[in-house]
Amino acid sequence: MKIVISCAITGSIHTPSMSPYLPFTPTEIAAQAVGAAKAGAAILHLHARDPMDGRPSASIADWSGFLPEIAGGCDAILNMTTGGSAIMTLEERLAAPSHFAPEMCSLNMGTMNFALYPMAAKPRDWRFDWEEPFLTGSDDLVFKNTPRDIEGVLRRMGAKGARFEFECYDLSHLYMLRHFADRGLIPGAPFVQFVMGVLGGVAAEPEHLVHLHQTARRLFPDMQWSVLAAGRRQMEFAAMAAAMGGHVRVGLEDNLYLGKGVLARSNAEQVQRVREIVERLGRVVATAEETRAMLGLKGRQVFA
Repeated sequence: MKIVISCAITGSIHTPSMSPYLPFTPTEIAAQAVGAAKAGAAILHLHARDPMDGRPSASIADWSGFLPEIAGGCDAILNMTTGGSAIMTLEERLAAPSHFAPEMCSLNMGTMNFALYPMAAKPRDWRFDWEEPFLTGSDDLVFKNTPRDIEGVLRRMGAKGARFEFECYDLSHLYMLRHFADRGLIPGAPFVQFVMGVLGGVAAEPEHLVHLHQTARRLFPDMQWSVLAAGRRQMEFAAMAAAMGGHVRVGLEDNLYLGKGVLARSNAEQVQRVREIVERLGRVVATAEETRAMLGLKGRQVFA
C-alpha cells in the first residue's frame, strides 16, 4: 500500500517568536502549503492565523485569505481543523469548516490538558505581546471536546460530506472513536492519526505506538492510520510508522526543526526529508488523487 504524507502547515501551538519561518500571513501560509504539496504532501492540515500578529484565528475572512490560493496552486487535500485552538469555543472552531465544507476535517477525540507552558521557558525576545501569556497560561488550559461536542462535529460536518482525520492523543480516544462508530456516526473505515508527544497526551515512546496500533487495529480492522510525533522525535516516529505500514504527518505545526538545533526553513523541507526516509524504506508516496480514493473523499472543491 502506498504511503500518504500529511503536512500540518502552521497550527495554533507555536508562536511567531519561536521561528521566523513559521507562516502566519495568508501569503506565507499559501506559499508554504503549495510548496509542501509539490514536495509530496497529499494532505495539507490547515489552521488560520491573524495576519497582523500571528494569533490563532477562527475568522472566515482569515481562512479566505489563503484557501483559494492553495486550491488553485495544487491538487492536495485541504484538511481544515475543527480543533482550532483550545482558547476557542466550539462554535468558533466550526465557523470556517461549516462555511467552506471541505472534503476533510480533523477531529480531536477527547477533552484533555494541553500543556504548552514548557515552551515559554526558553529565553527569547517576544515579537507580540500575546505570545508569552498564551503559553504560560496553558498550565491551566483544558482543550474541551466532550462526547456531545464530538457528536455535534460528526453530524454537522458529516452532513456536508466531510471525512475526518481522527486525532487520537491517548488510548482512551480510540475507544471513544469506537463508541461513535458503533452508533453509526462514522461511515467506512476511519483515518486514525496517533498524536504523540504533547504534554497531556501519550508520550512519544516506541512501545506506546506499538500498543496504540495494536489496539486500534483490533477495534478497526480496516482502518487507515498515521503518526505524528510533536517535537524532536518527529522523523524518528515517521520512520517507525512507515516501517509498520502506516502513513505519516510532518509540518511546522508539530515541530519547528529539521534536525537538532536546525530550524526548518519551510514545511516543504520537512516533507522532502520524510519523503526521502520513507522511500529509502521501500514505500511509494501516494498522490493526492490516490489518497482521495484510499480515504473515500468527496473530491476537490473550489474555494471562493
